[in-house]
Amino acid sequence: MNRRIVLALGACLLLAACGKSEEPQRKEVVFSILSAESQASAEKDWAPFIEDMARAIGQPVKAYYGSNYTALIEAMRFKQTDLGWFTNQSGLEAVRRGGGQVFARSANPVGPDGYESVIIVKKGSGVTLEKILACDKTLNFGMGDPKSTSGTLAPMIFLFAPRKIDPAACFRNVRSANHETNLFAVSGGMQDAATNNTASMDRLRLLDTDLARKTLGNVEIVWRSPRIPEDPLVWRRDLDPALRKKIGDFMFTYGVGDTPEAARQRAILEKIQTRPFVPADNTHLLPVREMEATGQLVEGRNRNDAAAIARAEASLAEIAREKAALAKPAT
Repeated sequence: MNRRIVLALGACLLLAACGKSEEPQRKEVVFSILSAESQASAEKDWAPFIEDMARAIGQPVKAYYGSNYTALIEAMRFKQTDLGWFTNQSGLEAVRRGGGQVFARSANPVGPDGYESVIIVKKGSGVTLEKILACDKTLNFGMGDPKSTSGTLAPMIFLFAPRKIDPAACFRNVRSANHETNLFAVSGGMQDAATNNTASMDRLRLLDTDLARKTLGNVEIVWRSPRIPEDPLVWRRDLDPALRKKIGDFMFTYGVGDTPEAARQRAILEKIQTRPFVPADNTHLLPVREMEATGQLVEGRNRNDAAAIARAEASLAEIAREKAALAKPAT
């Protein structure tokens, strides 16, 4: 074959290959579920919502359950998921590293919006907050997922870091687990104390089963954090605008109104522990950014690290400017 013809054919094949999409479009929308509870209980509660969403947007919706928050962040980063329910800390990471954008937030189904990080102990065990802070390496302690706002970030920032306490050096052993596991571990006497949150405990209380009542009756709260904002829902910034509109139309009308269908939907939302979703954007993450920067400032001061202190102070100043801009009335 003529060499020029071979080169021409090769060029045509290369152009054709370049013209093909590297990422074939999925027919299904993938919704990631935060891993604060066990997958088995989450699947049962989320299935009706996922089915309703699929009918509303006119295409299949698949639930993706990550084993931890990092898995959910990475799944969005590599476009294995399209949207999901995150904690504040993991949602911030999904925005920073996963190409995400906050578009909604949950709403507390049993009271004012927000929840608290807590430390729980077995009732009657004699374990107090003072004993926990004694750091005598006699206690077994349960932390949350490293990307959990209430399970790790809040107790570190509001309790341990200001006292220059490193949990790894403070307790006999430290294990990280989801809220459900930590709650049952403390209730059953397998952990002396553990982090949790009021939302997770309210969720168990709503089940109103013998096991739920027994578990909650076996624990008591010895520390509470300041109130934490509700969880964000995050979608990929590069999602097709038409798909984003369909999803938004579904999310912000689901469970709204006084019809029998709206009442059915609200019952489903109660199972996943929220009232109808509320529109939000990335400014929802300002409080958790402030928590994060405050923790970095405390750590920097504990280490006498001038550079770390300066970075944290700069971050806090930027956050203050953003909050002030939001507070200004529209002109």
